[in-house]
Amino acid sequence: MAYLDAVAAEAKKQGKRKPAPEPRGRELVESYGEVKIWRVPGEPVLFYEVPAPHYRGEEKRIIHSLMDIAINVMPTVYKGLSQDEREARYLQEIMRIIDATPEIKVPVNSKEFFARAVVREMVGYGVLDPLTKDDQLEEIMVNGPGKPVFVYHRKHGVMKSSIQFYEDADIRDLIERIARNIGRRIDTQVPILDARLADGTRVNATIPPVSLDGSTVTLRKFRKDPLSAVDLVSFGTMSPRIAAFLWLAVDGLGVKPANILVAGGTASGKTSTLNVLSSFIPRQERILSIEDTSELNLPLEHWLRFEVRPPSLEGTGEISMDELVKNSLRMRPDRIIVGEIRGAEGYTMFAAMNTGHSGCLGTVHANSARETIVRLESPPISVPKIMLTALNFVVMQNKIHDRKRGLLRRVTELAEIVPNEETGESSLQVLFEWDPATDTFRDTGRKSYYLGELKRYTGLSDAQIEGEIAARQTVLEGLAKRGVRGLEEVCSVTQNYLSAK
Repeated sequence: MAYLDAVAAEAKKQGKRKPAPEPRGRELVESYGEVKIWRVPGEPVLFYEVPAPHYRGEEKRIIHSLMDIAINVMPTVYKGLSQDEREARYLQEIMRIIDATPEIKVPVNSKEFFARAVVREMVGYGVLDPLTKDDQLEEIMVNGPGKPVFVYHRKHGVMKSSIQFYEDADIRDLIERIARNIGRRIDTQVPILDARLADGTRVNATIPPVSLDGSTVTLRKFRKDPLSAVDLVSFGTMSPRIAAFLWLAVDGLGVKPANILVAGGTASGKTSTLNVLSSFIPRQERILSIEDTSELNLPLEHWLRFEVRPPSLEGTGEISMDELVKNSLRMRPDRIIVGEIRGAEGYTMFAAMNTGHSGCLGTVHANSARETIVRLESPPISVPKIMLTALNFVVMQNKIHDRKRGLLRRVTELAEIVPNEETGESSLQVLFEWDPATDTFRDTGRKSYYLGELKRYTGLSDAQIEGEIAARQTVLEGLAKRGVRGLEEVCSVTQNYLSAK
């Protein structure tokens, strides 16, 4: 029996935790699984509803007593198992503990209910578990005790949920459990936790005194099924023509891959687009990715992942992104991917581009393609103008809130950096731009400097290069028509296309 089913069954038996009456006038927007999304009159955001048990009094005492025993007797070998396997093993063990400790006074007809509640607290995220199981959620935000937990939905944006913590101690327990599981510490001396969990979830937590209104937790979840180029086209993030153009730019016809940055604001989809671009890299090439928090997910074999390390409590042992970029240059990379350029690593990456390391990819926070160039030139990145000529394209991505269609993510510009051979500096030209009135993408008609370079290196004519882009566009559109969208499937097709060429 599923955990929430057990909660509902137990509530029915005991005649409590009855569902609250539905507020008058609210409208059901969407429903899936146990999730209901409502539009409530007078509320500025939608309401996200899931069954949310809140343990009080005797229930809470029983759960904590079982947890105290389980912590001391659970085999450490369980740490090497998957999440589902651990939950199953923990459930068996908790049921055994209940049978062996009648003094805890667990009601006979509620053994499984309490066992699953304990498993949820020890292995999962407690009352947040229904939210962490929903793959439609990108972010889960606990703002303190006595406040509703907010969520960020992939389709509907920010919503208020039916879940809340009533006591700060419960939030602290969750934070400390997360910290212990990843070998980190959080206390009044180190009141901030910023880390990646084993399942890829990114967690940021704060406790007083830095958070004045109580402890906070922010969980950023990543899709178990990463987006592919077909998804980005189907969702309208980019047109088939832009996707085919970028595919050509990433592999560079085997002779001159482009250096590309994906720019945009927070949660604009930069990492998803970077992941798609990275999947176009030919599979025989050696790829090194460097990230602050590991987020990329590539179905490629010759890929090495690196992640920065924060300083220890003594302030030692830090490994910065710049150090990792410098080290990667000694590992014979064909491609270097930098998850997010923020400081000195940007200068190192551009130095690599200027010394023959083509095909570098990365992301940067900016609001337009032109602002991207300004950010790269300014401290703390401080890339000299002469070195910026090594960059070929800026893919500008934005998050747009449409009143009718909800949250949209769009590539609003595909801009090209055009070097001036006489002055050594560069100018910016937009090749494709998004039209918000029609939600379509427009080719500006400007002649691409990069395609001219490809023509010089390959000996192909303009018509042949244009034919290559059209052929790749046909491949992507064909995959979409056949319903082939998984990253591994799409990557297999694009890689086989390159092999056949």
